[in-house]
Amino acid sequence: MSPTWTAPTPPDPVVIGPLGWLRVVLRGGALLLLIAICLLVLLLIRLIERPVFGMARPITPHIVQFVCRNAFRILGMGYTVHGRPIHGPGAVVANHTSWLDIFTLNARKRIYFVSKSEVAGWPGIGILARATGTLFIDRDRRQARAQTRAFVERLHAGHKLLFFPEGTSTDGLRVLPFKSTLFGAFFAAPLRETLTVQPVSVIYHAPPGEPARFYGWWGDMEFGEHLLKTLAAPRHGAVELVYHQPLKVSDFENRKALAAHAEALVRAGLEAYLPEAALAAGEDRDRRGASV
Repeated sequence: MSPTWTAPTPPDPVVIGPLGWLRVVLRGGALLLLIAICLLVLLLIRLIERPVFGMARPITPHIVQFVCRNAFRILGMGYTVHGRPIHGPGAVVANHTSWLDIFTLNARKRIYFVSKSEVAGWPGIGILARATGTLFIDRDRRQARAQTRAFVERLHAGHKLLFFPEGTSTDGLRVLPFKSTLFGAFFAAPLRETLTVQPVSVIYHAPPGEPARFYGWWGDMEFGEHLLKTLAAPRHGAVELVYHQPLKVSDFENRKALAAHAEALVRAGLEAYLPEAALAAGEDRDRRGASV
């Protein structure tokens, strides 16, 4: 099975005019400067923070949050939150639309992403991911025990771990079935009785006049092209976060039941705040029915 999702229709063409390229330079330059300065400050602070506090990070996550909040100000993109994030250690699961999710989810609450091990070696992104405390895992089921140990260690350090159970990004108009594999670690003896998992719906509203899936990033779309399109937009839309009621792992029989319930909440949140998502869900059901 392909690790990426492909839309029923091809991506919309990217056309950037002279003013668009000017916005790319201005916004891109501001973002690059913000990230570069704050990354340098973060790495310098880690020289003290790491030997004193170990895995705990009482200072540097505030820098990450500062960068993410100001990234939306530079883009001119609206940002709204519904519900309350969990306090203390725990896990967060969300739908995945694009690389913008990293900024979106970090801007509201200090979290640590769980990512596939290959990301650590990606140019640029790998450095940022390691610097901000991303937990890298091997998706091999034989590594389940090692993953559980890593989760327990991070949670005991007070971290909030976030992962995308869909396993791929989409057009932002639908929620794909949640893969239950990573949920299995939450049922280990050290975690099952105390851990809570909070589902979060991430909802993007396209800029005026643009297709509803404007912020989606999927299939074989190039990161650079998607980034340029985002920077060049004359006006931006907005993003909404819906924090759902946290789920106690001990209330569920197994990982599949927990994954299914979290998926249903995330999908309901997306469809409640984005009319186009409800329409896409209906079209998907019709398409599946026609193929039977």
